[in-house]
Amino acid sequence: FKMCPGRVLCKLPCSGEKEVDLAVQSAKAAFKIWSQMSGMERCRVMLEAARIIREQREEIATMETINNGKSIFEARVDIDISWQCLEYYAGLAGSLAGEHIQLPGGCFGYTRREPLGVCVGIGAWNYPFQIACWKAGPALACGNAMVFKPSPFTPISVVRLAEIFTEAGVPKGLFNVVQGGAATGQFLCHHPDVAKISFTGSVPTGMKIMEMAAKGIKPVTLELGGKSPLIIFSDCSLENAVNGALMANFLTQGEVCCNGTRVFVERKILDTFTKEVVKRTQKIKIGDPLLEDTRMGALINQAHLNRVQGFIKQAKEQGAEVLCGGDLYVPDDPKLKNGYYMRPCVLGNCKDDMTCVKEEIFGPVMSILPFDTEEEVLERANATKYGLAGGVFTRDIQKAHRVVAALKAGMCFINNYNASPVELPFGGYKSSGFGRENGRAAIEYYSQLKTVCVEMGDVESVF
Repeated sequence: FKMCPGRVLCKLPCSGEKEVDLAVQSAKAAFKIWSQMSGMERCRVMLEAARIIREQREEIATMETINNGKSIFEARVDIDISWQCLEYYAGLAGSLAGEHIQLPGGCFGYTRREPLGVCVGIGAWNYPFQIACWKAGPALACGNAMVFKPSPFTPISVVRLAEIFTEAGVPKGLFNVVQGGAATGQFLCHHPDVAKISFTGSVPTGMKIMEMAAKGIKPVTLELGGKSPLIIFSDCSLENAVNGALMANFLTQGEVCCNGTRVFVERKILDTFTKEVVKRTQKIKIGDPLLEDTRMGALINQAHLNRVQGFIKQAKEQGAEVLCGGDLYVPDDPKLKNGYYMRPCVLGNCKDDMTCVKEEIFGPVMSILPFDTEEEVLERANATKYGLAGGVFTRDIQKAHRVVAALKAGMCFINNYNASPVELPFGGYKSSGFGRENGRAAIEYYSQLKTVCVEMGDVESVF
């Protein structure tokens, strides 16, 4: 592979109904083998997959950078999180168990935690390899098989993950990859042998996934969009808060669902904070994502770049002030001239009713809004249909816990932002979806409980 911004990297045929059925049937056959293995046996195979990923970290990260456009620096972090995810769920695989309940008269009951069957994973294009591992880790640990459909914009790296699982020793077909867009996703959702669907993507598509799953009474996990608030109090460590705001807005070119794009700043430090954020944003190195010092690569495609630019244009029309960035960027390197680059943007003079503040932009655009009181900012922070994440920067630890307790969001950060340790559950409230990725919580969404009641004497009939 080599960097070819704006050019076709490869062509893959879309999986039609026939190919989807073959993938599901293959996974169904592998499930019969995998689900009968002990948790410790599954653990060893998953640990081997994690080892291979860790060993091939640089190669996979390079592939992911070319696949997505993010910096190699970030791609390495994604790959590290991926193998850590598989290690974590490998560790849980051997400990999955039900419970024993003593009943009167020497009778007893017990529960069994059983796999669901063939699970479908549908991934997004911002974290292709990592999202696939986040879904495959708990699914496989619980004894399920998985058919995964990556975004058609980032089809490559997940194929490598499938190869790694095979090399690690999973039964053939346990983790299958199908390629395509909406039609392929529909075939997966409607397939009668699919037991569960886990989707990461936009709210409108999530609604359609839910509708299709409802026809087959299939459980779903939805990890959807966000317009998350980041609240900066005047008693914060200013340098730390600025770092947090940059992390909350400009990772992966701003193409992150949980980004804290509504930055509420207490009025008494508004000017100081804004000046420092603008200064730091203007220093972000843009360019070839394979270079070590690059911190921002290219957006995913031309249509998305146009969409982000449209939001900035509309923001200016509605009265927002572009404090820096927002324009297209053309790197000096001629081979990058067709890349989908833009300068990271900070918007000032923002109001709560502006489109740039209400709608998810999914690009490197930060909106700064002043506030005066804790009560006021909480009401404004929660006045959104989304509820994926939220953050607070303050030295007052009581206030910090009080604020995150009041935020209507599934993933909250105190004096940091966009940390995603696999040990902690990840997911949203409201239109940002339901179900959880990561942590022990994910086990609940990839398994089901069977209750067994045992009578030790004769049955007493009431008839």
